[in-house]
Amino acid sequence: MEESKIAAYFGFAKRAGKLTLGVNAAETLKKSVYLLAADVRTEKNSRKIIEKLQSKFSCPLVYFEDLEKLVGRAGCRLAAVREENLAKAILNKLAGEP
Repeated sequence: MEESKIAAYFGFAKRAGKLTLGVNAAETLKKSVYLLAADVRTEKNSRKIIEKLQSKFSCPLVYFEDLEKLVGRAGCRLAAVREENLAKAILNKLAGEP
């Protein structure tokens, strides 16, 4: 249930044009990012880049077991949520809040 809600929030962000998928795409962002979501299978070099991005945007970083399923893109290792309320909604669901 919680996973489907989180997938829905990622879908809302995607439809609103507020979701950036992929490490390379996220590196080019200049605007605010409110949440970075990474896959647990991300390689070591990509993890270093993701941690730098977290510092750059000063936002939470969350690791998911199957991110590509949540965002609907095969092979996706990073998703950057650029909408504050959707990022908060995802974090609240992860914390177990209604």
